[in-house]
Amino acid sequence: MPTRLSVVMIAKNAADLLPDCLASVQWADEIVLLDSGSDDNTVELARSLGAQVHVNTDWQGYGIQRQRAQALATGDYVLMIDTDERVTPELENSLRDTLAAPEPGAVYSIARRNYFLGRFMRHSGWYPDRVLRLYERERWQYNDNQVHESLDSRGAKVVELKGDLKHLTCRDFAEFQRKQLAYATAWAQERHQKGKKTSLAGIFGHTLGALIKTLILRGGVLDGAQGWLLSVVNAQYTFNKYTELWALNRSFSKKA
Repeated sequence: MPTRLSVVMIAKNAADLLPDCLASVQWADEIVLLDSGSDDNTVELARSLGAQVHVNTDWQGYGIQRQRAQALATGDYVLMIDTDERVTPELENSLRDTLAAPEPGAVYSIARRNYFLGRFMRHSGWYPDRVLRLYERERWQYNDNQVHESLDSRGAKVVELKGDLKHLTCRDFAEFQRKQLAYATAWAQERHQKGKKTSLAGIFGHTLGALIKTLILRGGVLDGAQGWLLSVVNAQYTFNKYTELWALNRSFSKKA
């Protein structure tokens, strides 16, 4: 029997992104979208474009929501994507070839081409930015992380696919910053719950390290103005994460 592919995604208020995203994966055997409580027309639009739409508003983080979405799929393999991503024709061909003769137990990595303020980045740690997105539905799933979730595929062979996944990471800077702040808060809360701590030295050390890593070690200077700006944004995000963790540590100590 042919290998069936389920494209799986989670969404909230993504109506402006869905048409192009879904158009790039219409060739899949099924498209499953789990909405977390949109108040725009994401649900209605996704259904009209052929997706199987479900709703679960009990948000417990990105990892759990991806697990729930995957549980609704029926294909042999899952391609997990986001609404701000698009499968390029070259990647589609690579996916089709792979599914014609998949390697049992292997997981497949895809290069993401990330967009930042008018430019698809070629350096800065944002390309090739390989992510594990194609895998056997009954063998692997995402971990429970609230943010920066990843496929729990320890011990699996990783095979690199050809072609890119276009990722519209930052089209609107203000919205991007809001998301970054939300991610930083969730990251700090998760670490705090696990008993992690930091110090002033830790805050500034990690912040400076993020700046140097993006700008120099990952070649941000080669991405022009966007590379410099992204280096500062990454440093700011790191500062927010560790400052929030530091604040939570202090708040807990005072209550104790």
